[in-house]
Amino acid sequence: MKKNFTKGLREIHEKYDTFFIDLWGVIHNGIKLFPDAIEVLSNLNEIKKRYVLISNAPRPSKSVEKYLYNLNMEKKLIKNIFTSGEAALESLKNNIYGKTFFHIGPKRDFDLFKSFEKNKRTIDKSDFILCTGLFEDYEKSLDYYKDLLKKQTNLKMVCTNPDLVVHRGHIKEYCAGSVANVFKDLGGKVVYFGKPYPDIYNFCIKKNERVLAIGDNLNTDILGANNLKLDSLFITEGIHKEEFYNANDDQYETILKKYNVKINYYQTKLKW
Repeated sequence: MKKNFTKGLREIHEKYDTFFIDLWGVIHNGIKLFPDAIEVLSNLNEIKKRYVLISNAPRPSKSVEKYLYNLNMEKKLIKNIFTSGEAALESLKNNIYGKTFFHIGPKRDFDLFKSFEKNKRTIDKSDFILCTGLFEDYEKSLDYYKDLLKKQTNLKMVCTNPDLVVHRGHIKEYCAGSVANVFKDLGGKVVYFGKPYPDIYNFCIKKNERVLAIGDNLNTDILGANNLKLDSLFITEGIHKEEFYNANDDQYETILKKYNVKINYYQTKLKW
């Protein structure tokens, strides 16, 4: 694994035209920006390298743009944002899965269906389930969702964030992907938007460009890169930090095999 380690993106950036960069866990932790990662964006911007801030946020891209402003990211660095919510919007607006829906998720995600909020219903009067996360009152345990969904497996679930968990600062929080797993275990069918599924990448990629995907999640960022045969840079101090903390080379290989993924490079955190 040592041959895959890179001290900074400056060592390898010339090999690539474009960088697909994850946000949560790479650029910020939900509370503050990571200065080293911001330096990377500044340098890519300076040398006019294209990058896409590609996120499994279950909200429109404009909402994430505002979120980054609130974290005090410079306006010139906030460009080419694309979210899993944005990837889902077209299908939702066109009633691909039905017209009426039951929403599972916090109120902050209401922006996703702002233009068709009138179609929101109770679960017994819905054509499908739209899952963007967990309810504010039931964020700590998944047991509530087992009881809620056990008699609703005839409906299809649209999951707009395949992530299982994130770290907000030092606190681990469940994401929509964990609720979707509960639904699948009950026998329900789930449609996913976001990494590692190809639609979100197909919106962002240009023909014949050399892309490096950068992320901290083996299940989404790295698997997605593998699925599209893109090179990847894995950030070890993100969502999997407990597994990689003090791991030696052989243990690194074992962990990657467990997740059935391959990486081209790794860093502890994103640095220039």
